[in-house]
Amino acid sequence: MSTAEPPKRGGLRGFFRRLATTQSEIEAQELREDADEVGATPIASCGGRRRFCVAGTLRTVTLRPRGGAPALEAELYDGSDVIDLVWLGRRKIAGIEPGRTVKAEGLVSMQDGRKVMFNPRYELRPGS
Repeated sequence: MSTAEPPKRGGLRGFFRRLATTQSEIEAQELREDADEVGATPIASCGGRRRFCVAGTLRTVTLRPRGGAPALEAELYDGSDVIDLVWLGRRKIAGIEPGRTVKAEGLVSMQDGRKVMFNPRYELRPGS
């Protein structure tokens, strides 16, 4: 059996790359990697009135009426782009709060130049 250590990842080149990268770029890269691990499509690649699975962190959660009925809106960021998740007829959903990691699935459409997913199926993910 071999007792040799596996090669270290990154090395000096990786160190300098991390040193020159901003904190927001590092966080965006980590979010993209996390989304990829759960089999989610990057939000930047979504569109065309098709069903997609996306994953990321909720930036904002807002109660905003739509057509006289309550609607809970959450902005999901995955490191590549943002999408608005909208639950019609809901004032609050337990666990849907800023900073929460979520996986969502549904039909992606465009509204006022923004990607939107209405009444998505969702899964609260561990971590923040």
